[in-house]
Amino acid sequence: MKTVNHWIGGKTVEGASGNYGPVTDPATGEVTTQVALASEEEVDAAVSVAKAAFQSWGQSSLAARTKVLFAYRALLDSHRDEVAELITAEHGKVHSDALGEVARGLEIVELACGITTQLKGELSTSVSSNVDVAAIRQPLGVVAGITPFNFPAMVPMWMFPLAIACGNTFVLKPSEKDPSASIRLAELASEAGLPDGVLNVVHGDKVAVDALLAHPDVAAVSFVGSTPIARYIHTTASANGKRVQALGGAKNHMLVLPDADLDAAADAAVSAAYGSAGERCMAISAVVAVGSIADELVEKIRERAEKIKIGPGNDPTSEMGPLITKAHRDKVASYVTGAAAQGADVVLDGTGHTVDGFEDGHWIGLSLLDHVSTDSDAYRDEIFGPVLCVLRTETYEEGVELINASPYGNGTAVFTRDGGAARRFQLEVQAGMVGVNVPIPVPVGYHSFGGWKDSLFGDHHIYGNDGVHFYTRGKVVTTRWPDPADAPAGVDLGFPRNH
Repeated sequence: MKTVNHWIGGKTVEGASGNYGPVTDPATGEVTTQVALASEEEVDAAVSVAKAAFQSWGQSSLAARTKVLFAYRALLDSHRDEVAELITAEHGKVHSDALGEVARGLEIVELACGITTQLKGELSTSVSSNVDVAAIRQPLGVVAGITPFNFPAMVPMWMFPLAIACGNTFVLKPSEKDPSASIRLAELASEAGLPDGVLNVVHGDKVAVDALLAHPDVAAVSFVGSTPIARYIHTTASANGKRVQALGGAKNHMLVLPDADLDAAADAAVSAAYGSAGERCMAISAVVAVGSIADELVEKIRERAEKIKIGPGNDPTSEMGPLITKAHRDKVASYVTGAAAQGADVVLDGTGHTVDGFEDGHWIGLSLLDHVSTDSDAYRDEIFGPVLCVLRTETYEEGVELINASPYGNGTAVFTRDGGAARRFQLEVQAGMVGVNVPIPVPVGYHSFGGWKDSLFGDHHIYGNDGVHFYTRGKVVTTRWPDPADAPAGVDLGFPRNH
């Protein structure tokens, strides 16, 4: 059986703890790989290597850093199919979706290649007699990233390229459910010329996470995952004096107004709810239909959802793959069966779906729930699967009030032809990312990604300008140099004394 080990100091390091976790092919249900789970001592070794590497990397020139990043970008581009295949094999998402994940990660590598302009600093001259003030940004030291299973390449690339471009060294703890992509990203970085120890990967479970959160040499922690864990990461790491950005879960709403193009809205709802089998924090999981359009909209969504082809991610004809684990598949199914008991109309029930020849895979079909109440479990919880809830309101105001009552505030969208209504929505809705006739408003790399309320813990969003600020700290230098013309008698520096 294949074993995925750690990557520390520019080389593969075999696990020493004796503990291993299973990695499953979601399409077959077969355990194909084991991943080494790090002990506290192994985490400490990775941090120590990163700390030593920081002594030189943190002092390296911007030209040296960006040279490596440009080479890295080229290597990632030429190996994107290979990385996507690793994602599909362990996560289950279809190849085209995996390729899209790699492309979105590459955006942040490209942003890091242009880091020079974002680290320029500021200068104010002559704030007083012969006094200048400069503001500069410097790296933090060793920083850590803890990333989720649903985007095993993209989310790590949302973190470490910017961190190392800013002069930090990095310890990545990826999900143990699909670890191979992160190792390949690190290998390619080394091939691109990244010095040993600048990027390290340690696999593990809660033991490794807690070791990073408590380690005195880790200056900052980036996290993406569920809200309960994000809250724990933020509380624990902050208590240990670390800077923290912890992105949590979501319940993203799509408000559809009566004047909307219902075909476009239905297309968007299906792609945003069921893409990547709903295993993404920006999935639309609740459609709020306003007024009399609800019945027609639900029917259009049903018609489209029934045509989605579910199958193995490496099958080019598949449009949606399996869920990551059997336990997660069963949990998602329980929300569908529970919704009926709590008063919802089950328009589509995907809980019994199977795929011929892959009967042991973690399959579930698309589910569509109508007339869902706000106090039902299917609405309140982040399901993280291909389940779309439809709620109904009579007015725009009721719809916005419903959305704003949610404890989550990650992303949201409005579908309308009315510019005035769209403008009101983007100002009134309580969410960090808003789409207008765009169902999944994930910002491009040079804008920052992050939500509000229980979807983000910490002051900084991820990547973009917020990412640069998170991975650096400001320093203000006030300088006074006496004018050479005022030098003591007897010292002549060649400046005329007639001014």
